[in-house]
Amino acid sequence: MSTTSDPAASAAPPARAARAGARTLAVTSGKGGVGKTFVTANLAAALAARGQKVLVLDADLGLANLDVVLNLHPKLTLHDVFTEKATLEQAILPAPGGFSVLLAGSGMVEYSRLTPEVRDKLLHIVDLVKPRFDWVLLDTGAGISDVVLFAISLATDVLVVATPEPTSLTDAYATIKVLATQQDRRHVGLLVNQANRVGEGKLICGQLQQVLQRFVGPMPGQAFRLELYGEVKSDQAVRQAVLKRQLMLEHYPGCDAAQAIKALASKLLG
Repeated sequence: MSTTSDPAASAAPPARAARAGARTLAVTSGKGGVGKTFVTANLAAALAARGQKVLVLDADLGLANLDVVLNLHPKLTLHDVFTEKATLEQAILPAPGGFSVLLAGSGMVEYSRLTPEVRDKLLHIVDLVKPRFDWVLLDTGAGISDVVLFAISLATDVLVVATPEPTSLTDAYATIKVLATQQDRRHVGLLVNQANRVGEGKLICGQLQQVLQRFVGPMPGQAFRLELYGEVKSDQAVRQAVLKRQLMLEHYPGCDAAQAIKALASKLLG
């Protein structure tokens, strides 16, 4: 598997700093349309059902759609916090599923580039929310732009969502390669969404790991590891939940996809 381009070195975020408080997980993807936000929202519900205090921060600053997935119509967003028109407490909203959200308004062109102001504000927000929750899930944008990579750099752990489609896998490889080489990550989680059959996720993870071992240089005594966090098979219940803008875990809790998300939550807690 190969990719046609490498990201510019200037896109590399700074080294991650240790922060106290919640466990932070960035949920990202190489390309859009793979179900990343849907996975994030339902994972938050699964963690909340296990007694965890969870915040989903919509870090897709230019093309946010977490509000659409959750059928929320916020009056206040991250933009209002950034511009000091609202406090952080006012902008954090309860969501279906028992978790909290901090939504970003869509179409905010001014946040599509990683300016020093955007960088500082996002870092400040994450530092403020971490002591208040058990988990902070960062629903990032897709791809390897400087804004996306900086958002990922704020998280301790990373989950890359991909589908079995060749374009998704190629872009997932490019994303993971950047995280390994520019952020010095030695461990990245993979979730294969819309799997066609049982075991496809394991096969895909093995193929990606083989390619990455060849092209990602190991640090002394520390090999890179891509870990399969789970696979979500194609499920009609997922389509129904998306169309109805409902949480799958609330409205179709017994479906195969919901069970896979619950297993993902158990793995993370374990």
